Amino acid sequence: MSTNPSGSHDPKAIAGAEAARRVEDGMLLGLGTGSTAEHFLRALAKRMHAEHLKVHGVPTSLRTEALARELGIPLLDPSSVAHLDLTVDGADEVDPKLNLIKGGGGALLREKVLASISKRELILVDPSKRVAVLGIRFPLPVEVLPFARAAVERGLKAARLEPVLRVRDQKPVLSDNGNLLFDCRSNGIHDPRALERELLLLPGVIEVGLFCGLTSELIVGYPDGRVDCVKG
Repeated sequence: MSTNPSGSHDPKAIAGAEAARRVEDGMLLGLGTGSTAEHFLRALAKRMHAEHLKVHGVPTSLRTEALARELGIPLLDPSSVAHLDLTVDGADEVDPKLNLIKGGGGALLREKVLASISKRELILVDPSKRVAVLGIRFPLPVEVLPFARAAVERGLKAARLEPVLRVRDQKPVLSDNGNLLFDCRSNGIHDPRALERELLLLPGVIEVGLFCGLTSELIVGYPDGRVDCVKG
């Protein structure tokens, strides 16, 4: 447990500032999606300006790409990158074993790709995201090929989940990859790895918002300025 000197009382900003201090000159960075990851981007941009830090980033979404360009963070074409030094991202829930639910922002596929090629993955959260069991409070996102919508919905129900198609303005929400998103309620995910494997076997499932064994370190920001760092 340490104290963040930034003066901010926003737990997400506190975690973002702590993560930005872990960045070293010359790093290739995976840039996560969501409000907490955006705090990291802003803190990183400040360091780059103040310390002439040189890094390159790979964004996990169009939203992140737009903010990174606005902040002056140089970006690489994701299709040309096979290795990253560090990825910094948020999570919707994290359990005691540092398994995650991610995908509330719809970027789960690209987030998992970058997590899989990163030497280290830092996950930033506020205390409300820490849970004993995944999936009770926050639904599990599943990215689905539109062609397979009905078939996958049936398969998700067979897996004891309650899938709800994500919609906005009475239209299905599409990921940046053009796929549908189901948010799946459950009575708790007690074996995340097994459920991830089961769902990925369903034809038409593109990705599942369970991230198991990918977290190198969890950074938790608190309103009083404290930072709790948990190694994976």
